[in-house]
Amino acid sequence: MNTLSQILISFGLIISSVSIHLLINQAQAQQGGGRLVNDDYILHEGNFNYTSGEASGSDFGLTFTGGELAQGFYSGTNYSVRSGFQYYYSIIPFEFAISSQFVDFGPLVPGTPVTRTNRLILSNGSAFGYDVLAYETNALRAASGGSEIPDTTCDAGTCSETTSAQWLLNTTYGFGYRCDNITGTECNTEFSTPDYYKQFTNLEQSEIPESVMGGANVGEDFETEITYKVNISSSQPSGLYQNQIIYIATPSI
Repeated sequence: MNTLSQILISFGLIISSVSIHLLINQAQAQQGGGRLVNDDYILHEGNFNYTSGEASGSDFGLTFTGGELAQGFYSGTNYSVRSGFQYYYSIIPFEFAISSQFVDFGPLVPGTPVTRTNRLILSNGSAFGYDVLAYETNALRAASGGSEIPDTTCDAGTCSETTSAQWLLNTTYGFGYRCDNITGTECNTEFSTPDYYKQFTNLEQSEIPESVMGGANVGEDFETEITYKVNISSSQPSGLYQNQIIYIATPSI
């Protein structure tokens, strides 16, 4: 039987991100309509702007359109149209970064919870907001033997991938996470109470990715801190355990 001193588990997380680059191309046509075609679209329309573009000088920058006959905002039950000029023009690009892409807990001792952190940094110019989803590829699993550290269910056995709960007891085992605001109020409200944790959704179990941070705020360098927590029992087999956490950041358009 293993002794406590022999149950030492090195723990690693590889944090991955999906970078999203949005490129919006301008189309120009002479007033009177026509048909515009490229590899991505075909447009049929009776009227287009007769000019558009960008102008700049030593002390100014200007983007412009001209020639639309019915400029303004139009909406109905199933649509909304901003017509005639650059109705909404964002100078803030959508950017997403992770402060570190590897988290190592080192050797673990049963009944001694260990936490590590990294930060998510995001800039958003979309008037409709953004969302950051997260999931794990699988439960923490030993590189050899296939033993797993289960996702935590928190002290009362009530937290899951969709519901947070308090995790304070050293006799509560497993792996979980929480989100804390650094700048802005971007974390999911599930984490508004200190010491509340959740499970990551598990890709192997076909669980749907859950939101970690998001909102309708426009601004630069929103920052949250993700705390990863792990605790093992004395019966946990020794080994090197690891998994991947995937973050997906998308603007709402």
